[in-house]
Amino acid sequence: MARIKAAPLAIKAAEYRTAPPPAKMPDPFYSSTAWRALMADIIAQRGRCCEDPDCSKPDRGRGGRIFGDHIVELRDGGAPLDPRNIMLRCGACHTRKTAAARGKRMAARY
Repeated sequence: MARIKAAPLAIKAAEYRTAPPPAKMPDPFYSSTAWRALMADIIAQRGRCCEDPDCSKPDRGRGGRIFGDHIVELRDGGAPLDPRNIMLRCGACHTRKTAAARGKRMAARY
């Protein structure tokens, strides 16, 4: 059975914020030679797949884009180059974990 394609949206979402948030700038640490070498070693040892126990991607995202995620984030005092503090995560799991950690930090501020 043929599928009907949806027409593209003609109207873009309006921006109503008076002060839009600043663009996210990556931490220069993640461009460093030490970080890149550590990630290459970890991926070679563990394979290019998501290690998050809650990952729901088929085949755990094997072969796709993988992020080296600090289990204890650097802002929270995590060791930057300790392989035991790094978990390989697919994009969805990395976003979910990072948002949860950011939420905890924000809740602690107020």
